[in-house]
Amino acid sequence: MTIRPELIQKLRDKRAKLTEHVSREKLDALHAKGQLSARERIGELVLEGSFQEFGLHAAHNATHFGMAGRALPADGVIAGTGYVGDMQVAAISQDFSVVAGTLGKMQAKKIARIMQHALKIGVPVVAFKDSGGARIQEGVDALSGYGDVFYANVLLSGVVPQIAVICGPCAGGAAYSPALMDFVIMTRHNAHMFLTGPEVIKAVTGRATTMAEVGGAEMHATVSGNAHFIAEDDRHAIAVVKQLLSYLPPNNTEDPPHNLDLDIEELADPGINDCIPDSPSEPLDMHAVIRRLVDGGELLEVHAGFARNVIVGFARICGVVVGLVANQPMVMAGALDLNAADKVARFVRTCNTFNIPLVTLVDVPGFLPGVEQERGGIIRHGAKMLSAYGSCTTPKITVILRKAYGGSYLAMCSQELGADMVFAWPTAEIAVMGAEAAVRILYRKELEKAEDREAKAAELAQEYRDEFASPYVSASNFYVTDVIEPQDTRWMVALALRKTLDKRELRPAKKHGNIPL
Repeated sequence: MTIRPELIQKLRDKRAKLTEHVSREKLDALHAKGQLSARERIGELVLEGSFQEFGLHAAHNATHFGMAGRALPADGVIAGTGYVGDMQVAAISQDFSVVAGTLGKMQAKKIARIMQHALKIGVPVVAFKDSGGARIQEGVDALSGYGDVFYANVLLSGVVPQIAVICGPCAGGAAYSPALMDFVIMTRHNAHMFLTGPEVIKAVTGRATTMAEVGGAEMHATVSGNAHFIAEDDRHAIAVVKQLLSYLPPNNTEDPPHNLDLDIEELADPGINDCIPDSPSEPLDMHAVIRRLVDGGELLEVHAGFARNVIVGFARICGVVVGLVANQPMVMAGALDLNAADKVARFVRTCNTFNIPLVTLVDVPGFLPGVEQERGGIIRHGAKMLSAYGSCTTPKITVILRKAYGGSYLAMCSQELGADMVFAWPTAEIAVMGAEAAVRILYRKELEKAEDREAKAAELAQEYRDEFASPYVSASNFYVTDVIEPQDTRWMVALALRKTLDKRELRPAKKHGNIPL
């Protein structure tokens, strides 16, 4: 039996109507702003010919406010699976050209359905967010839809990577879905994410503000910390997604894409010595050190503009994918504050979720002192770091470059917090507090009697460093695995990583720990 040609033509006509509804003029206008259409975003992300769509013909059931019989192509969202390189992903792309991408019950059903499919087959989710918020014509059904999506976000959390790309507005309740995901990328000029926009804020509080102030990419990447990356346009955002996926496993049962075919060569790097300042009071640029440790000097920095006193990101060391955590003494002397603690804790938990080894580079004078920090809850926030590192069971290698004082020594993954190996440079200082501060407390009377107080303080501080803060003191008590030359750091860390990749660490049976949020 031969299928009737008119049935095939009817299918083709329906498909064309659902997939080709954006005019050439509108596409040109989008492209001029650095944006792509919803379908173009997916086309740019996945390999050509690999995308299979879920729910192309799905339609809403709304009848009020002129919605009865109104055709909304794909109900304003494209969902399906495709390949990014060798990795399958579930892709979701809201279509702003269809009633401003607003979310109704059917759109939510499509999003939740593809997320559940991703959960079952164990693949990452990439969601392009471009929506005016809830579809108010559907009333509480739209709110119910958001609940379905949020619940799916929570179910997938810790099982498969979830990446949100904010390409346009992400308003009201829509903002909570990306907040529940692992990574948020915002385009610099077109993306806005907010619960209440400038008009509502002015109506309620009387304060005039701008969209950039309350929802812009720059604000979220540097002030609120809600965005992990800023992209210049849609294509750049998709390139960042692909970079991220190159470091991540498809799900929590698999290892990240290590390249273990690379040999570890015992090569010294004398050039790293040039990164070390002559005086311990001079700041070290941690980025310069990282470039010498990682393959090709390449670091995909996460949260680069937020809490810049710490650095976190993904790299490879002799082929092994790692999450790097490092103090940055060039900013606030590398001291840990409220935002830095949150940034590190979140990143460590992400790496632990996806079996990514951690390399921690330490040069930290302590937690930032101050009334604002104490009133802001630095105890609670600092405890997040202790909880994150203490509960992390992936390989953990720590290198103490210079300062490691007090509670910040522990918070930066000391041996006591579960580090598998701790290496220290000869320049390391490990103590309850810095030498200068310790001397003021321990030798107060001697300093009062000294003819030259500053000279005496400097002399006593050096004695304190040599006798109490020296890395050999910690090594003699077996708090440090070994004291190594800086030039040997790369190959020593690489060897330690290879040796700990098969690490298995069991924890007491429990639902989950109660992290101090």
